[in-house]
Amino acid sequence: MKAILISKHGGPEVLEWRDHEVGHPGPGEVRVRQEAVGLNFLDVYFRTGLYAAPNGLPLVPGNEAAGVVTEVGEGVTLFKQGDRVAYAGPIGAYAQERLIEAQKIVKVPDGIELDVAASMMLKGMTAEYLLCRTYAVQPGDTILFHAAAGGVGLIVGQWAKALGATVIGTVGSDEKAELASANGYDHVINYRTEDFVGRVKEITGGKGCEVVYDAVGKDTFPGSLDCLRPRGLWASFGQSSGPIEPFNMGILSQKGSLFATRPTLFTYIASREDLEASANALFDVVSRGVVKIDINQRYPLSDAAQAHTDLEGRKTTGTTVLLP
Repeated sequence: MKAILISKHGGPEVLEWRDHEVGHPGPGEVRVRQEAVGLNFLDVYFRTGLYAAPNGLPLVPGNEAAGVVTEVGEGVTLFKQGDRVAYAGPIGAYAQERLIEAQKIVKVPDGIELDVAASMMLKGMTAEYLLCRTYAVQPGDTILFHAAAGGVGLIVGQWAKALGATVIGTVGSDEKAELASANGYDHVINYRTEDFVGRVKEITGGKGCEVVYDAVGKDTFPGSLDCLRPRGLWASFGQSSGPIEPFNMGILSQKGSLFATRPTLFTYIASREDLEASANALFDVVSRGVVKIDINQRYPLSDAAQAHTDLEGRKTTGTTVLLP
């Protein structure tokens, strides 16, 4: 089989398309033939070494994919050969086939195509935990989401609107603003031409938002805090523009007794119960048409380096899949 391997940290050029031995599943494992692999900024963090590889190098990156079970190991009762499955979490997705713990995958409903499932598991379950558990969005809430035209952002816009929220998003271009507006956002701010803090205060009549969801990091801090109402919540769940420098926690009291959290999906789906609940909530809103998933870019898995280049260059929108 073939896979993308990383032997050293660096730029997209370290992603190598190489032969890769898979083997047979051990106890509690299944072997999956992967039909599509999701592309995420998380993959960049592992490639550059910002996030440490769990078992060191060489590393097969990728945390999201969908495919078909081809073999099951001893003790596996949840799945059988031929089941359509998807996952977000266990690293090693950039491969034609792989072994994976059965407890970490879920069955894909018949009405959802595997490439769509591959493109939405990590982003969609991220949207679920942010909107339903990190801060449970209620009708009448006003929320701010940075990078509204990204993969998570387009899902959040649709889902939050369905929850009854007023949804504000930031983007980096007029084209991305149009895309966000078509996916649930009531107000879209181009941060390259507008002061997003000033615009949020204008939109909210000076009250601020109940919650700010921020995966951008360095470029949106501390502005994100100035967009919150007193006792509002800042959820920093990524750092696409770079990590936030250490800061004095006293700033949270100065700006209105604010709450701050740094959540990650993998904590929210650590148990089998939470994984199934999150996946089922996502499958439900997609199956009912509440959230529409558009795959805006497709690359051969062997061209993962180009996909990473485009992702980091902010040339992609929505979801992207790599095809083995």
